[in-house]
Amino acid sequence: QVQLVESGGGLVQAGGSLRLSCAASPNTFTRYTMGWFRQAPGKEREFVAGITSGGYTNAADSVKGRFTISRDNAKNTVYLQMNNLKPQDTAVYYCAAGRGGWTWGYDYWGQGTQVTVSS
Repeated sequence: QVQLVESGGGLVQAGGSLRLSCAASPNTFTRYTMGWFRQAPGKEREFVAGITSGGYTNAADSVKGRFTISRDNAKNTVYLQMNNLKPQDTAVYYCAAGRGGWTWGYDYWGQGTQVTVSS
């Protein structure tokens, strides 16, 4: 069982930055691919970025060049650095852990953290 707790969301103006953190329960963190997803009101949840246990990363086209995912295995934490935020980035952001592909196979999910970008 993996427990995930996100933090770092909030309200920011367009063009600003936020860093999300996701703290995972120990022991098994390094086995998993970690992902960030988001869900805006009235929309389906979508993949934002992912990072494998070996550090390989992938990101959705909509955030490439603006968002960066990283992980610190010693701290059992995965981060999402978000720069040049846009109003369309407003959503609840979820951290997930799994052993599937970039956009599927995630078995564990956090409770989510709200990100609101004002224009």
